[in-house]
Amino acid sequence: MDRQILARLNALRHGRQAAILVTDLSGGADRLIVEGDRLEGVMADAVASAFRSGRSSAVEIEGQSFFLNVHLPPPRIVVIGAVHISQVLARMATLAGFDITIIDPRTAFATQERFEGIDLIADWPADALKERPLDSYMALVAVTHDPKIDDEPIMQALRTGCFYVGALGSRKTHAGRLERLKREGLTEEDLVRIHAPIGLAIGASNPAEIAVAIVAEIIGSLRGRDVSLPKGARP
Repeated sequence: MDRQILARLNALRHGRQAAILVTDLSGGADRLIVEGDRLEGVMADAVASAFRSGRSSAVEIEGQSFFLNVHLPPPRIVVIGAVHISQVLARMATLAGFDITIIDPRTAFATQERFEGIDLIADWPADALKERPLDSYMALVAVTHDPKIDDEPIMQALRTGCFYVGALGSRKTHAGRLERLKREGLTEEDLVRIHAPIGLAIGASNPAEIAVAIVAEIIGSLRGRDVSLPKGARP
């Protein structure tokens, strides 16, 4: 591999940006494509599919053979609220291949006993996310029902371009949330991206079922995201 391409690929990986190394199997020069680059034709379709699936593979394009080596940042779920749903969600998300972080300033909830082996931050989300900012390969799940805790990270997630933003609560609760976020300057285009009520509509009625619905919705958002947008762009 060309040293300049390797250096750029390493920089992209360090910055949590997705890229594909395209190798011409007939001996042509390697090419690096970053998620959000503008492409056309069959190559654009093949690259978009590879970015969404995360799978490296050989492809045939207009009589030529290429290998698409996909480099995606590890997707992470950031959960605001160390509640019962979060305990189940943490285990399910890990099994599904996601890194997960739980943030909650309420130290009675955010304990290692309740979240053994899980990345847990007992601090206000606004402070925690200054040290570990959100990005487009993160999903934000807000489940405290407390605007003082949930609203700020939701706003950050929308402005950063997280691939999924979900918030627990009834339609009435969500309507109040939308009014507050509008007063903070978010647009209708921003707010429509919030999944609320959170999770796929499977009739979930207990924490484990709600966690299943949330993880499934997150996976759908990750695999169906618009890969034509540059990193950090708002849909």
